[in-house]
Amino acid sequence: MTDTPAFLNDANDLLTEKGFTTGNTWYHGTSSALVDSIKEQGLKRSGDKALKAAAKKTMATIGNSYTETIEPVFLTQSKALAYYWAQQTVRNRSVRIEGDEQPVVFAVTLPEDLNTKVKPDVGAASLLLVKEGEHFLAHLAAIYQENGFTVPEINLQKADRMEYLDKLGMAYFDADIEASHVELVTD
Repeated sequence: MTDTPAFLNDANDLLTEKGFTTGNTWYHGTSSALVDSIKEQGLKRSGDKALKAAAKKTMATIGNSYTETIEPVFLTQSKALAYYWAQQTVRNRSVRIEGDEQPVVFAVTLPEDLNTKVKPDVGAASLLLVKEGEHFLAHLAAIYQENGFTVPEINLQKADRMEYLDKLGMAYFDADIEASHVELVTD
């Protein structure tokens, strides 16, 4: 059973036998600590500067180097899936940053010329091979089952790239997203 708040539980509207339907509104899950920054600056690639700085400091303390990578903005077509990733962000931040943070979801509505640049996240294959990915797949299975659908089977090595979007709800946008395209989802 998923613990997604009712106002974010949209799987019953989006889920079909073929997976999640897609439109021009996407969702991004994150921590409440980042709300003001996102409202002001939009969604930035590799945008959690505080978490990156904490990781860099930790690595320096133990004598290792830390190389920052520029990651795209991760999106999904489902508020419920964005909420799952928001929970993971809050959990990851709580290890390095003190504070009372809550999971939040942003709606990202893109004009057509930008919407065509949202891509299936086939890079997620590597995530799905580790423990965090197993947790996500279990969560995803619960969503499918709660909505009366068979849990999708996906061969990570042979999957069509669209399966990552349709069946797993994983997408990305490889540029910053302006604040005018982003809105906090509230009940």
